[in-house]
Amino acid sequence: MLRLFVALELPVAVRDTLLASMGAFGGSVIGARWQSDEQLHLTLRFIGEVDRHQAADIDAALGTVNVQPFDLALGEPGSFERRGRADCLWVGVRPRDAVAALAQRVDTALARVGIAPETRAFVPHITLARLGRDAGSIAGFLARPIPQLAFSVSGFALWDSRLGHGGADYDVIARYPDRRDRTG
Repeated sequence: MLRLFVALELPVAVRDTLLASMGAFGGSVIGARWQSDEQLHLTLRFIGEVDRHQAADIDAALGTVNVQPFDLALGEPGSFERRGRADCLWVGVRPRDAVAALAQRVDTALARVGIAPETRAFVPHITLARLGRDAGSIAGFLARPIPQLAFSVSGFALWDSRLGHGGADYDVIARYPDRRDRTG
């Protein structure tokens, strides 16, 4: 079984900026498990566990998605809560419209091969840290600005996620560039 998701790969300059920002937060958020360089991405759609045959159908469906290049910039820091406590620290992106439209096109393509549509609202973000139950205050993280670095998006990727004791390991298994970059 494969555990799949669809995401934007981030340019090196963006990952370096985020890693430097995470380093600046240092121990300011006790109990935070900060993401590594290899874990930084912007999820368009989590798929979950599928077999190899369904993965091939997903790959074919994603190949039909029309990618129109657009620009994004890092936005404000934020957090997600579960059961009344923060469990994830992230940085948003702006503007949201183009990336939300791409996520919708991905969702529509996946529905054509039997993947149920996403029911949660799409919040474009890059996860920076996961928090355990014993995590300290996140107020310092939320108050600290993230450099507003801009970057271009001209495609997306299908990723495999393997869960382990130290967190998740991710591998890109297919890339889908904008149609101008596709051959064949």
